[in-house]
Amino acid sequence: MPLSKPQQLIAECPIRFRVVVAGRRGGKTFLSMRELCRYASQPNSVVWYLTNSRQQAKSLVWDKLKNKLRSLRWIKDTNESELTISLVNNSKICLKSAEQGDNLRGESLNFIVIDEFADIDLDIIWNQIIRASLSDKKGHALFIGTPKAGNQTARDLYDNYLTKKGWMSFSYTTIDGGFVDAEEIEQAKQDLSPKVFAQEYLASWEQFAGVIMYEFGEHNITEVAKPMEYETLVVGLDFNVTPLCAQVGRNTSRGIEIFDEIILENSNTNEFCDELRNRYPKNPITIYPDPAGQQRKTSANGNTDIKILEMAGFTTRYHRSHPLVKDRINACNSLFFLREDNTTRFKIDPRCKHTIKSLRNWSYKPETMVPQKDGWDHAVDSLGYLIEFLYPIQKPQQRVAPRAFGHQLA
Repeated sequence: MPLSKPQQLIAECPIRFRVVVAGRRGGKTFLSMRELCRYASQPNSVVWYLTNSRQQAKSLVWDKLKNKLRSLRWIKDTNESELTISLVNNSKICLKSAEQGDNLRGESLNFIVIDEFADIDLDIIWNQIIRASLSDKKGHALFIGTPKAGNQTARDLYDNYLTKKGWMSFSYTTIDGGFVDAEEIEQAKQDLSPKVFAQEYLASWEQFAGVIMYEFGEHNITEVAKPMEYETLVVGLDFNVTPLCAQVGRNTSRGIEIFDEIILENSNTNEFCDELRNRYPKNPITIYPDPAGQQRKTSANGNTDIKILEMAGFTTRYHRSHPLVKDRINACNSLFFLREDNTTRFKIDPRCKHTIKSLRNWSYKPETMVPQKDGWDHAVDSLGYLIEFLYPIQKPQQRVAPRAFGHQLA
């Protein structure tokens, strides 16, 4: 299948540094993979795909890229631990993460894709490390992602084309991408808060003014009925030692209602299980915990946190890997916001004082979109695991035929 018009425009642009902000499901991943292959088709080239975390890089492109290159018969060898693909023309495609920091130094690059660039510390990763790696080969770069207005460095990068030679910027919405129909986008508009919709689907540089849960307000705080004796309950849980945070509530056809919170200092998962069952001895309970609990072992006999929950008789539901922080934030804000009919899908009882304070006070670091680690994050994290699992930001599915990359090895 041919490229969409926005993709074609970007792919044909000869400018050395290209910056793209686009709506969800606008074909960003496919365009990134296509450009990686285009530059790697030249012999002895080194091309990188860089994003915020190793897990994100692996889940987004690793398997897709390997499958595509195998079908083209380009692969000579793959290194799963290093996330590196060696090609028959002696080129290399490497997946990297910003978590590697100074370990990214040293290699000379022909081309790099920096995905979700607004989530990366560009002052360090781009200005101090990657830019120099492109110098001797006069390598090219493609920055791609959704806009984050609070990240002034990312906005300045997007605006470079206005004053600097060798830079070009592009912006297109989800509907412009051509892979998601208007009906699905209209449904997203109804489901999401206006600012989240503008950022994620319209590729708009929305200003969030520092506070992360900006849609949370007095309209969410109201008395919530306590549960009946055998009512099914839902719980969000963050495995932290001080404090260990959880919210207890119900999931209804109208949304989530939180009527209780559990905040334990210097505690552990076994003590949490005792406390939760003491408060609700006869209720069936499903817990939505931090996925890190799959690996974190806190019992004397080596059981993981999630195993401890299950041994205590609770049902657990969680992702096998961490959802992106921004997806949890957007899912929460889209549940919190006050709709046009003056209703909301999230209610919390005023007795949950710590959670309410956390929702009001958790903020980004100044002039960035990096959340503060200041103590307010733990209660929001636990609530976020619950909300994101039950009410995720849906990623509309593209119904498209397989696309031809159109490259040949040189």
